[in-house]
Amino acid sequence: MHLYAIGDIHGHLGLLKAAHDLIAADMARHGPGQVIHVGDLVDRGPDSRGVIDHLMQGQARGEDWVVLKGNHDRMFSRFLNDPHEQEPGLRADLGWLHPKLGGPATLASYGVAKAADRPIPKVHADALAAVPQAHREYLAALPAMHRAGDSLFVHAGLRPGVPLDQQSETDLVWIRDLFLIEVESFGPLVVHGHTAIDQATHYGNRINLDSGAAYGGPLSAVVIEGREAALLTPQGRRKLPGPPPMLFRNG
Repeated sequence: MHLYAIGDIHGHLGLLKAAHDLIAADMARHGPGQVIHVGDLVDRGPDSRGVIDHLMQGQARGEDWVVLKGNHDRMFSRFLNDPHEQEPGLRADLGWLHPKLGGPATLASYGVAKAADRPIPKVHADALAAVPQAHREYLAALPAMHRAGDSLFVHAGLRPGVPLDQQSETDLVWIRDLFLIEVESFGPLVVHGHTAIDQATHYGNRINLDSGAAYGGPLSAVVIEGREAALLTPQGRRKLPGPPPMLFRNG
C-alpha cells in the first residue's frame, strides 16, 4: 500500500497542479494511491480561490483526494462567520487581515481589494458577497485528521500524551513546540505541515512536509510506503532526508 501527501499550498495553484502531475506520473509506474493534502489551502499566495476550486472539482469527479483543515483555512472560515471573533491559537494582537497572515491575498483572489486598508465591516460585507457559499461550506466541513495505513495525517501535529480521539482541533491545526520536540513514537507515523522548513524531512516519528511554498519555497509531494517516504521529483523518487543528529541530543 502506498499513499501520497502534499504539504501546505497557501494559494499556489500552479505548484499544486505540478504536485498532482508528479503524483500522476508516480501512479503510472507504481499504481494508484490515496492523496492527502495536509491543509493551509489559502493565504499568502496569489490564487486561494483557484486552489479551492481545483480541489473541489477533483473530489467531485471522483479523485481519491483527502483535504485536511489547516489553521489558515480555519481563520478564513472564522472571519467569514464573525470577523471580530478571536481565533484560538493566534496571538491576540493579530487578526486574519494582518498582512503577516495573508488573509488580504486570499480575499484579493475573490475580487475583494485592499482588505488590509479598509474598515473591517466593509471588508466583511464584500467578502460575504464574493466568496461562494459552496466554498464556505467546503472549508467548514474539512476534517482535521485522517488515518490511513501506518500513517496519521494532520495539519500541525498532536499534543503528546493525549489519546488520538481526545486531541483538540485547535492543537491539530496550531500546535508547534510540544509536538516538534517530541522524539518518542506517537504510534502511527504522523505526517504534517504547518512549520516551514527548508525541505520535507523524516524525523522517525513524524514527517514535516511544509517546505515553505508560502515564502517562495517548493511545494512538496511525497509517497509513503509503511513508515518510509520519498520525495517526488521530475527525475523520480528521492528518499527523504532525516534531521540533523543534534536534534536528538539531550541537554
